Amino acid sequence: MLTVDFDTLGVRAGQRVLDLGCGAGRHAFELYRRGLDVVAFDHNESDLADVAAMFGAMEQAGEVPATGAATTVQGDALDLPFPDESFDHVIASEILEHIPEDDKAMHELVRVLKPGGRVSVTVPSRFPERICWALSEEYHRVEGGHVRIYERRQLFGRLRSAGLRPVHHHYAHALHSPYWWLKCAVGVERDHPLTRLYHRMLVWDMLRAPWLTRSLEHVLNPVLGKSIVTYLYKPGVTIA
Repeated sequence: MLTVDFDTLGVRAGQRVLDLGCGAGRHAFELYRRGLDVVAFDHNESDLADVAAMFGAMEQAGEVPATGAATTVQGDALDLPFPDESFDHVIASEILEHIPEDDKAMHELVRVLKPGGRVSVTVPSRFPERICWALSEEYHRVEGGHVRIYERRQLFGRLRSAGLRPVHHHYAHALHSPYWWLKCAVGVERDHPLTRLYHRMLVWDMLRAPWLTRSLEHVLNPVLGKSIVTYLYKPGVTIA
């Protein structure tokens, strides 16, 4: 399940992309499959080991164009181990809401981005997230949990202060919001029949992409979208 629209971001084969806070690697895998030079970066060594294994399996299966390259790097988002202006694009999907010093992370991702390069930042959108917080303390008051709820103007303001300029935004994954409301209502860690049933529906939707649910989510995204997806650029010479 991808949150970032790569066509809107403007990625092209051969470009170097940082997937900041890559997690299980969903965006990194698709970028690699499209022939980009991907750096999957995360603090979690176990997640990175799994991502590296998948990179290797994709290469062996012949799923990667000749222009593709992929590596994993472990580290801290507040002190990225890369020189200035190292990447054509940066993706930071569902990571900033976990970082107390998010302004430092924003400045770091801007530092390693080339002038003219584009960034996609995604965070939980305000309305669905507020419902989750209201229903469950467990949802956000855990180690590594969400430390803030972003309002769109606040998010853009902070990213502007870090040196980026907004281009576009949209909302995604409206059908996932009720799932998390259910989990918060019955207990985030509880195995409940309702959440199991809804989860099966989400998996079916992701695998089959039927017209009905895809159309329904498209209509609901502006109101119930679980994530706000932003696209920004770093002023400077446009990347060729």
